Amino acid sequence: MRTFQPRRILLSVAAPVLALLVAFVITSLILWAVGDPVAEVWKTLLGAPRPRQVVNIVNSASVLYLSAIAVAVGFRMNLFNIGVDGQYRVAAFAGALFAGQAWLPGPLNVLLTLVVAMVAGGLWASIAAWLKVRRGVSEVISTIMLNAIATGLVQWLLLKVSSQEKGSNAIGTKLIPESSRLDGFALIPNASNRVYTLVLLAILVGVAYWFVLGKTRFGFDLRATGRSESAAVASGVKVPRMVMTAMIASGALAGLVGMPLLFGQDYQYGTTFQAGLGFAGIGIALLGRNNAIGIAFASLLWAYLDQQSNGLQIRAGVAPELVNIIQGVILFAVVIAYELIRRADLRLEQNRVARELAAQSPSTPATQGASA
Repeated sequence: MRTFQPRRILLSVAAPVLALLVAFVITSLILWAVGDPVAEVWKTLLGAPRPRQVVNIVNSASVLYLSAIAVAVGFRMNLFNIGVDGQYRVAAFAGALFAGQAWLPGPLNVLLTLVVAMVAGGLWASIAAWLKVRRGVSEVISTIMLNAIATGLVQWLLLKVSSQEKGSNAIGTKLIPESSRLDGFALIPNASNRVYTLVLLAILVGVAYWFVLGKTRFGFDLRATGRSESAAVASGVKVPRMVMTAMIASGALAGLVGMPLLFGQDYQYGTTFQAGLGFAGIGIALLGRNNAIGIAFASLLWAYLDQQSNGLQIRAGVAPELVNIIQGVILFAVVIAYELIRRADLRLEQNRVARELAAQSPSTPATQGASA
């Protein structure tokens, strides 16, 4: 049974804090070197967001959270599903195409669209899974290539089925019916916008991720396979089947990434649909250490930086792309910080065991008598 270990908790918290401090110092040095106003930049980034911005942060974080959870499922099994970006594009297009037909009344249309999106994302991910299991192709290579294929395929199909509004160059699928649009929740006082209704979906996915991977036999087998395939085989786990299952599950969760945007904001899939969510999920999963709660905080941090970057150009005269530098430095720093913390924890544990063994071992007497 697990016992409460304050030292381990403090070390786990120390890693992301150290990474943030390193990112703060390095970014400040970069700003100082190029002559930008360091104090004004941090004043803008660390300022309190307005109610409308708070809603945007929560909405963006819910989408990023779904993306990171999809990536984390693969990471927990030592699979690098770099294809979440392509999987959510395919799924969002399939879901928007289905929802726009309005074959079912409001709530049923939403629920079945979620299923369609998960199936589409899982099927697209199954291509990389099959290549890995049957042909030994690295999932990193196959998923990256499938991202490019997905982008081109969706654009081509979009041109076949799209409708274009008069006076606009944007094209997209048919708008979903008003009965299927989710108005959201007025959770933040004085905000003119609303929190996505499907923020509840992100919470549900997070709870399911925590429970399945941490409390079920399937989750144990998945984590065991990620730690050591040989040990998993010895315990009766069928590794190829587990690889297929994990990759398809990751793709199915990736299929949900675009759903809050579809039903709460855009109401169609088109050329203006938000891109890059899959790649952001990789960084957030790393920052959150594949932990459901850690990913939630990392998603909020990522969304906060993105939202606060909008004022950099006006208030500090600095391009908003500076936030990309900060996020990249955070990722590099967090990888280094976790390794340093892991080594420190290992040394502390070794010292503790050595002290306990020294205290328990009896003193050896000088003479023990002659042998018979």
